[in-house]
Amino acid sequence: MKKTIVIVLILSLSIVAKVSRADFTIGEPMNLGPELNSSARDEEPGISADGLELYYCSLRSGGHGGYDMWVSTRPTTKDDWGPPVNLGLPVNSSSDDFSEDISADGLELYFGSNRPGGSGYDIWVAKRPTIEDAWTTPINLGPQVNSSAAEGCPAISDDGLELYFWSTRSGGYGSYEIWVSRRETKEDAWSSAVHLGSEINCSAADLCTDVSPDGLSLIFVSARPGGYGGNIGDLWLTRRSTINEPWGPSVNLGPIVNGSSNENGPCLSADGSVLYYSSDRPGGRGSQDMWQVSISPVVDLNSDGIVDAADMCIIVDYWGTDESLCDIGPMPWGDGIVDTQDLIVLSEHLFEEVNDPTLVSHWALNETEGMFAADSAGDNDAVVLGGIEWQPTGGQVNGALELDGVSGYAIAGAVLNPADDPFSIFAWIKGGAPGQVVVSQQNTANWLAVDAEGNLMTELKGAGRSTGPLFSDTVITDGQWRRIGLVWDGSNRTLYVDGVAVAEDAQPGLEGSQMGLYIGTGKAMEAGTFFSGLIDDIRIYDRAVSP
Repeated sequence: MKKTIVIVLILSLSIVAKVSRADFTIGEPMNLGPELNSSARDEEPGISADGLELYYCSLRSGGHGGYDMWVSTRPTTKDDWGPPVNLGLPVNSSSDDFSEDISADGLELYFGSNRPGGSGYDIWVAKRPTIEDAWTTPINLGPQVNSSAAEGCPAISDDGLELYFWSTRSGGYGSYEIWVSRRETKEDAWSSAVHLGSEINCSAADLCTDVSPDGLSLIFVSARPGGYGGNIGDLWLTRRSTINEPWGPSVNLGPIVNGSSNENGPCLSADGSVLYYSSDRPGGRGSQDMWQVSISPVVDLNSDGIVDAADMCIIVDYWGTDESLCDIGPMPWGDGIVDTQDLIVLSEHLFEEVNDPTLVSHWALNETEGMFAADSAGDNDAVVLGGIEWQPTGGQVNGALELDGVSGYAIAGAVLNPADDPFSIFAWIKGGAPGQVVVSQQNTANWLAVDAEGNLMTELKGAGRSTGPLFSDTVITDGQWRRIGLVWDGSNRTLYVDGVAVAEDAQPGLEGSQMGLYIGTGKAMEAGTFFSGLIDDIRIYDRAVSP
């Protein structure tokens, strides 16, 4: 099983074109361990900008009543977290004190509480003159932020000018919904709270939020349809192109972060490389534990397994644009423009060999003999049968497999279901003839094939009578090496030849199948579909690749 999952922010959504759409990988969740988590509920972490303080709320013993807020510290970001310390009075009280978020300068701590002096569950703030000083007595944020209903889970933006929180007040679509209050400067009072609208809120509960350090991403908890988990909900993500633009459609963060359990309390590190959150998933100590996942940009831009000058040239080619492939910094998902920030990120990984976690199958076809073609990305080796001949030095990328067009082909197990998620497939070919097939899914569809005129086509399509094959006008049977590909991004299928999109259309989805693959013959192994020529370096990704 792969340990990471790629999030492609463009997905199947009609997000505003200016929004950054870079690919990034999310690593396997890691429990923060027994030093921070206990047999009680430990949840809703909030990380300081320097990464040296982790605040969270807990029902563990040693508090002042109900939920209390605690902090764990570490000398450097490379060190382990130290034992948690209760924030004490007057920050904590005999009431519930929870869902804290610390400002980027470390001088303001926002949290929810039902302590006396409010109107139930309200948003409060404690301040300190310097990060070495103690927190002062908390202040209620007043009627511009709070209401006679309940408020909680405040999230302060890095510039200190936006405060996001949930509220059960009227004016929305459901019980718990997300609102924002703004101010012109840090010295100004907060403005009246504004409902975030239908792109984020719905009739289900929409809860705890965190705004990314660049202000362009909002992660929040929602129990809306389309999730994986329990009654509290999953973590979702929405983006905007600038801090003055509205938020775009919401995207579920997927089954690695979310599970059949409840996820809550998201919090991003200052560089966007770590997402902290709480969950009751298996593997914890209490009814809620704190977890973290890594977030990394996809820096191998041409997917050749190494970060080098070729990737740098790709960035230069798209300089000043919003090309999603190259927009990898300063946050892992980019900032909407290809510039020096992206070169800086790339330079940090120069000459690294990259094991792309989204490359789910790779048949290099470099064998010299035998009846097996190794899958270097997984364990799905293909069996080679019939009229074939290995060409150890005759490929475009080292060796290749030569097929006779009559009986030669290879068969592999199931790689992915086209109906599930975005994916991409690429292969080098030389030769072929009209009607022949490069890769097909058994009894389902020819993924990469040649039409009656010798042009690239695919039969992989959506369900329904109105859908059909996608044809290009680009000949691939001219005896030259051609890199052909099919990319499905969740809403569009695109055919590529030598890195250039040659055909594209929208589909309502793709027909699903769990069957294995044929290499070099059609889906039913019909006469005339066996490929005659060389096939080399077949790669399948579980993301939409920009070649």
